[in-house]
Amino acid sequence: MSLAALQKTPQNKSMKNTSDNTGKLGTHQPDIKLVTDWVKEIAELTKPETVFWCDGSEAEDNLMRERIVASGAGLWLSEEKRPNSLLVRSDVRDVARVEERTFICSKSKKDAGPTNNWENPVVMKKKMTGLFSGSMKGRTLYVVPFSMGPIGSPIAQYGIELSDSPYVVANMRIMTRMGAKVYDEIAKTGTFVKCLHSVGKPLASGEKDVPWPCNPENTYITHFPEERLIMSFGSGYGGNALLGKKCFALRIASAMARDEGWMAEHMLILGVKDPSGSKTYVSAAFPSACGKTNFAMIIPPKVLKDEGWEVSCIGDDIAWIKPGPDGWLHAINPEAGFFGVAPGTSYDSNPMAMDSIRSNTIFTNVALTDDGDVWWEGMTKVAPKHLIDWKGKDWTPETKDADGKTVLSSHPNSRFTAPAKNCPIIDPDWENPAGVRISALVFGGRRATTMPLIFQAFNWVHGVYLGATVGSEMTAAAAGTIGQVRRDPMAMLPFCGYNMGDYFSHWLEMRHSVRHLPRIFHVNWFRKSSEGKFLWPGFGDNMRVLKWIVQRSQLGAPAIETSIGWIPEYKDLDMRGIEKEITPEKFDEIQKIDRQEWHRELVMQDELFMKLYSQLPKELVFQRELLIARL
Repeated sequence: MSLAALQKTPQNKSMKNTSDNTGKLGTHQPDIKLVTDWVKEIAELTKPETVFWCDGSEAEDNLMRERIVASGAGLWLSEEKRPNSLLVRSDVRDVARVEERTFICSKSKKDAGPTNNWENPVVMKKKMTGLFSGSMKGRTLYVVPFSMGPIGSPIAQYGIELSDSPYVVANMRIMTRMGAKVYDEIAKTGTFVKCLHSVGKPLASGEKDVPWPCNPENTYITHFPEERLIMSFGSGYGGNALLGKKCFALRIASAMARDEGWMAEHMLILGVKDPSGSKTYVSAAFPSACGKTNFAMIIPPKVLKDEGWEVSCIGDDIAWIKPGPDGWLHAINPEAGFFGVAPGTSYDSNPMAMDSIRSNTIFTNVALTDDGDVWWEGMTKVAPKHLIDWKGKDWTPETKDADGKTVLSSHPNSRFTAPAKNCPIIDPDWENPAGVRISALVFGGRRATTMPLIFQAFNWVHGVYLGATVGSEMTAAAAGTIGQVRRDPMAMLPFCGYNMGDYFSHWLEMRHSVRHLPRIFHVNWFRKSSEGKFLWPGFGDNMRVLKWIVQRSQLGAPAIETSIGWIPEYKDLDMRGIEKEITPEKFDEIQKIDRQEWHRELVMQDELFMKLYSQLPKELVFQRELLIARL
């Protein structure tokens, strides 16, 4: 089958905001041989009915959304309440990342390391080629050119995703800079990351499709770092299918960053403007369920807001950080959208996220209200009296399952995909090709004991040690023993595309790449009293800690030296407005350094260090010994 024959575009008869050029959509292929050759090779392997060359236009986006609706998987929400927004329901077996089916296929098993699933690239390539053979029969192969980062930025990277899912195309248009302009950059560099995806459910001639095609029994998300190649099969959901996200922006990009001397990190980026108008940029890494998105879009308490303190958002999830010509580290958000977890997001917990999803948003696996809006657990204090749940069934707050347990209206991993430009506090420089200058890096976990609210590393090497030992205690919702600490170094454990020990070495090497290193801090919003109550109010009051972090980074604000790092005294944090709640005595409890707890912490750290020992940088072992001596 020739490429020309494959690219015939099927007509759509029910387009919203129909454009005069609808018939021309999908027909304009680039004059770049390495691109057209690859598309032809994959088309011959997967045997689609048509090939559609995406250009990122509004008319094309309308067409993709209409195809999602026509499939039965999606429906338009109220134009009055959620303009140009969709609700999509996935197959109940395809609802989240599949870590046990996610592989790093480096030539050497040692390069993948003990914390990744590894497979021989020759073996996995053969397996994946077999799965992709004929996998797009009866479907359209969409060619999606995209940029991770502002197009033309010295920090940006480019990719092409081939997928048989219009849901992927619509979401990639939100999450990346997607469109024909990317081809110009590919032509300049002669390289791009190859991203191949299929839902894994070919259609026989005349066979009726299902609303959400997938192949859960044969789901694989595979990465080939040496080839800059991603092959994902069987899932149409989230990071399994939107290959620009975790697959490219972290797993492949972390390997690229190691080879090229920069950093691809699971970090938010925010800007803090002080009353004088000076702005400081901070990047922060938190494992899941640690308030990452809330911190990325933090609203200062009134006393600080009235004084002129402002926070702006560059990104809520991923940071690409590169040494700049001025001797500082500069960061971009490689994404163009937010792919957020819906449950728990509300105007109380994160008003900026709620404002960001008011229009042009795709919601997946949340509930539908009777007036054409969306709802999920935690969105409001009182649930609506009636909803259509994420499975398309009637739901009330009294709905129970066969075992008598309360049924959730929305899946716990339900999502929203919204353009970052929707965010009311998006930073004016969020698309600056040069990135923003990073002055501070913050690590944090969810710990009921041991870890103080805030402390600062003595130096870069000590800071890397803090990031390498970040952990969160298991909750009832997590796999494992409740209270057990799960290590998640730099929040990168599921996302590092190579050996985690080598990743720590790369962090240590970065101190030689710039003249001005960011200060490194550790926070813990979740410390509890002996009665089991949170000691710190959290949410907007975290701005008080952020203010001290900024002042330490810029002015060298007061701090005292302890065995674990530099910490503020009560008078050093701005407690105006919460003096009755956070007294000096309570602050001492929040900041307490319990030597017995810390010795237990050091023993627990051994589990990860022993697993990585053959590649573990000796500097981190020395940092541990120094901490023992100081304690």
